[in-house]
Amino acid sequence: MSRRGRGRAIDIFNMSFLDVVSCGFGAIILLLVIARVAEPQVIEKMRTDLSGLVRKLERELSELQGDTTLLDRTLDARREQLSEAQERLARLQGALSRVRGEHAAGRLEMDAQTVIEQQLAEARQRLSSEQKRLQARTRSRPAADARIGGIPVDSEYIIFIIDTSGSMQQHAWSLVQKKIREVLDIYPKVKGIQVMNDMGDYMFSQYKGRWIPDTPARRKSILRRLSSWAPFSNSSPVEGIEAAIRRFYSKEKKISIYIFGDDFSSGSIEQVVNEVEKLNRADRSGRRRVRIHAIGFPVLLQLADNPTSAVRFAALMRKLAETNGGSFVGLNSVGR
Repeated sequence: MSRRGRGRAIDIFNMSFLDVVSCGFGAIILLLVIARVAEPQVIEKMRTDLSGLVRKLERELSELQGDTTLLDRTLDARREQLSEAQERLARLQGALSRVRGEHAAGRLEMDAQTVIEQQLAEARQRLSSEQKRLQARTRSRPAADARIGGIPVDSEYIIFIIDTSGSMQQHAWSLVQKKIREVLDIYPKVKGIQVMNDMGDYMFSQYKGRWIPDTPARRKSILRRLSSWAPFSNSSPVEGIEAAIRRFYSKEKKISIYIFGDDFSSGSIEQVVNEVEKLNRADRSGRRRVRIHAIGFPVLLQLADNPTSAVRFAALMRKLAETNGGSFVGLNSVGR
């Protein structure tokens, strides 16, 4: 048996083995053939799918660009609205600052309106009649206590500041001339006179910045010139008052300023009062060298044009007269 076994050869390349191997190689080749046949279809399908995706993304991009443009326009419009709102806010803040700045003066004007209306209704003071009745009496008094109709007349120099605006020229000029004549009459003799309008313009340019000598001829010249004197006016006495005090203030002189007017349309009353106090400095006893008197003409009250400006003028004049040792007289009519 052992012989038979050793003598028998084993053939590994018999038909069954080759069939198996051939089938395996055939299957591989068949797979490759199938893969090669299907590959173009798969690629084409993928191309088709990707093309559709690209078109879809392009449409979405176009829509997003349209939305972006619309949002940009909306943003620009909102920015313009914000800019306009900021400008409005700045204007309102400025207006608020101005209102706060004039708050104190506004309260004074509101309180003064009732008082001034009552004073205009009740005040019947007429300088001509008062001076005739009291002039003899005042001549016997010391100069420091001399008064006419409640107005101190102890000054050696007098300055007239006259509102030459249209309202005064048209409706009160005759009365203005009369009252100036009356004021001159209560000062029989002074060392110097000056006449300016509410803007600080001088009636006689040759006497600009210096005193006009007090003579009967000069007094007549003043009254004669006054009848046709009409320089420009802004209906505010502030410029004239400040110009007169700055130029003529002197510690060695007793000066009286007489203001004739009807209007104070703009500006702060408190600011004017404070500025005049700085210019008309008080001495050690608290007295100021320049007295400020005022005569108010109710032109605007009678015309019912701008009564608020008339009330403001009266409030300012009352405060200036009170602070600067003078008197304020409110006339109740512009007639003779």
